[in-house]
Amino acid sequence: MTARMDITLTVNGERVTRSVEPRRHLIDFLRTDLGLTGSHAGCEHGVCGACTVRVDGEIVRGCLVLAASLDGAEVTTIEGLTDSGEVADLQAAFVARNAAQCGFCTPGMVMAAADILRHHADADRGAIREHLSGNYCRCTGYQAIVDAVEQTLAARKEAAR
Repeated sequence: MTARMDITLTVNGERVTRSVEPRRHLIDFLRTDLGLTGSHAGCEHGVCGACTVRVDGEIVRGCLVLAASLDGAEVTTIEGLTDSGEVADLQAAFVARNAAQCGFCTPGMVMAAADILRHHADADRGAIREHLSGNYCRCTGYQAIVDAVEQTLAARKEAAR
């Protein structure tokens, strides 16, 4: 028999309470228990970034965080980010630049790029590349992704004038 723990967290603005095994990773909790399959399980070692989500406003690797450790936390997945409209312009830039080829890395890339938009509005191409360097993409060569982030930053600066 496996011990379980009751946890309550806010996921994409909705309060949820579930009983979880203490060893269950956040990405598995989100995908299996809550049916939020936008974030992907890739390497399961925190290297590829496919499982990137926000916890209490900071991006984390969902495969490295235990769900049981997040009792009371606020979690935002790619579904929540999309539903809020926070990154509609970024997503449009990804489409325009063909920055989402196979799509497997895209949710994690968008989460990391959204973090740049929130915290590093003056990022240059080098800073964008550095920030995204923890997210692997095997299709695009990153150029189109960096272009999309740079385009979104520039458009937001222009709109703020």
